[in-house]
Amino acid sequence: MFTIERLHFILILVAYSLLTSCGSEKKPDTYFGGKIISPKSDHIILFYQEKAIDTFQLDENHSFLSKIKLPKEGLYYFKHGPEHQYIYFEPSDSILIRLNTWSFDESLVFSGKGADRNNMLIDCFIDSEEDDKKFYQYYQLDPENFKKKISEIEHMKMARFEQFLKRHPEETEQFKGFLKMALTYPLYTKVEKYPLAKRTQSHTVRLSDLDSTFYSHRSKIQLNQDSIMFFYAYRDFVISHIYNVVFSGGHDIDSDGFTIDLMKKINQYITYENTKNTLLRQIVTGHFYRKSSCNVNENAFDTFFELSTSHNDKELIEKLLKDVKSISKGSKLKSFTIVDANDIQHDVSSVIKEKNSVIYFWNPIYISKDYLASKVNYLSKKYPNVNFIGIKITDEKFDRILNLDIKSQYYLHKSSDANAFLTSKMPRTILVNKEGVIVNGFASLSSQNIYNQIGELAKK
Repeated sequence: MFTIERLHFILILVAYSLLTSCGSEKKPDTYFGGKIISPKSDHIILFYQEKAIDTFQLDENHSFLSKIKLPKEGLYYFKHGPEHQYIYFEPSDSILIRLNTWSFDESLVFSGKGADRNNMLIDCFIDSEEDDKKFYQYYQLDPENFKKKISEIEHMKMARFEQFLKRHPEETEQFKGFLKMALTYPLYTKVEKYPLAKRTQSHTVRLSDLDSTFYSHRSKIQLNQDSIMFFYAYRDFVISHIYNVVFSGGHDIDSDGFTIDLMKKINQYITYENTKNTLLRQIVTGHFYRKSSCNVNENAFDTFFELSTSHNDKELIEKLLKDVKSISKGSKLKSFTIVDANDIQHDVSSVIKEKNSVIYFWNPIYISKDYLASKVNYLSKKYPNVNFIGIKITDEKFDRILNLDIKSQYYLHKSSDANAFLTSKMPRTILVNKEGVIVNGFASLSSQNIYNQIGELAKK
């Protein structure tokens, strides 16, 4: 049986062979293996600078082990199912991973030659996520005390950096750079987010109060490092920095001007094509969904089409715009069929039952079941006289959202007329009054505006 213990035994033999052949000029081999508990697919893919370089098939025990061709020392990442995580390789490393997909990042453990540096990196990643939660309260501080808190935490992070190097003096300068980035860049990202966080909390902070010392970290940052744009610590900093620069220019974050200038800055600062295109798509759709309205800002979409070089993204946005225009506010909701948990078809009008209704179409690619359950439960309790109807728009099969009434959940068959206004397969919410008249043809459950919009619907 090919167990994790067997993998460890093989790696011990590998390490021994390397030691006994040290006089040879043969390039040292690098090994990668491990075990996946509750796997989401039958393979793992290894990437270098966002390019797939190897694929490893899992055996019947959900394990794998392979010699890999390492382009060079550096930061890589591996992907399994929808999840991915980083791994730092040096030539002659023999690294094993063990993880449970139910808690992908938290359960990930490295062993073998090269494991210590990778366990340190995953600890940095998890710590960064925990820090995100703590900073909600720190954003309440005034600029001076916020910077004091940042300095205090940065001091602790650097002490941790020095302690690790003291225990591992053999680490290369390149890895030291990545480790320092993993420890400190998430902090610098939070400094960049500070003005926008204040705005979100409805607090005001005068940009004139944020003198050059507030952004002293910027002197330590080198932008336009395309080769590491895939690394979360660097990518998140660059994006937050660009958002802050545009916000500091005087735009309201919800304005069309902010969205347009933001896309132009993304195009200016980020030359790595895949990352740039992804951000452009996310920005223009995020801006549209925040409005929670059928109103389309043509200038923002025109800017997207001008700057994006992704044919697929442009096709997606074109479908989205077509979907928006296919349903008009003030018109009657056209009839279409939906299918319940028992595979029985219903006309949507019979489900609405002459009640003010919120019909939310969802796609698991874009929105999670947990989020939907939390949001819809909150809204349905706040507005008990409004009918909430959930319809899955992909896969043509029932997919229940737990903790929501199963009788209010449906899916679309490919023959349903609703597919005509869901060509993009992106989520949309339609607000319909008790007469069946559309009040909002493209609302969004994720928008802050949805509360007032449903509140107004409930009064009708």
